[in-house]
Amino acid sequence: MGRLYVVATPIGNLEDMSLRALRVLGDVGLIVAEDTRTAHVLLRRHHLKNRLLSYNEHNKARRIPEILARLVETDAALVSDAGTPAISDPGVELVAAARAAGHEVVAVPGASAVVAALSVAGLRTTSFRFVGFLPRTTGELRRLLEEQAGRPETLVAFESPQRLRRTLAAIEAALPERRLAVCRELTKLHEEVFVGTAAQALARFTEPRGEVVLVIEGGEAERGASAETEAAAELAEMRRLGLTRAQAMALLARRYGLSRRRLYELWLRAEG
Repeated sequence: MGRLYVVATPIGNLEDMSLRALRVLGDVGLIVAEDTRTAHVLLRRHHLKNRLLSYNEHNKARRIPEILARLVETDAALVSDAGTPAISDPGVELVAAARAAGHEVVAVPGASAVVAALSVAGLRTTSFRFVGFLPRTTGELRRLLEEQAGRPETLVAFESPQRLRRTLAAIEAALPERRLAVCRELTKLHEEVFVGTAAQALARFTEPRGEVVLVIEGGEAERGASAETEAAAELAEMRRLGLTRAQAMALLARRYGLSRRRLYELWLRAEG
């Protein structure tokens, strides 16, 4: 029974390959690649020759049985376009199928855009939450950011340059004081890491280009209970003074970093 190696490849700089990854790619009988053209460039750079088979979101259903059949005869390596496979990536189905068929699945770790961005952001991070690409619809994005307001974890996400300014504007509205890092073109020639507020990032990135990883600092976990107590008291006072629920929630969401859902629950409690 062959093994399936899950091999991390560079996210930009082709020198970011471990010795082990190079050895594995040279030894296996089959390399399963998200894009065979990208994989071919990498193999040629390191003077490796091997059989490539495309495996992506569009052909995975018919490719999985073919790859499992090959795994009976030989070891195979799974690579994505960049970074570590099977994370926000169609490779996850192949990994699951190989393990279910009794094959050993072996990690060959290396480059990861998520970890790279966290390491250079310089933001307080004891835990983090990775959400892949951010929601495309305005409503879903707003809900995710409002939820983040009350969470202590750092949020890490991918974003396209075409949507970056829209996303930064949404962050400015939901988390105006929260620090974030815009990590652009990591490990590439024009790598850039900008740290500041969303408003500052909007002023900096007037014409965004390149691949982007966003890192948004988490809230202060230790302030959670006291913030809710203070917010509940202010909501009750605002209600007494005649402010509407929407007005009160808009004022306090920014001040206390609480989600609108939690503020709504506190408003209902004040009504009782």
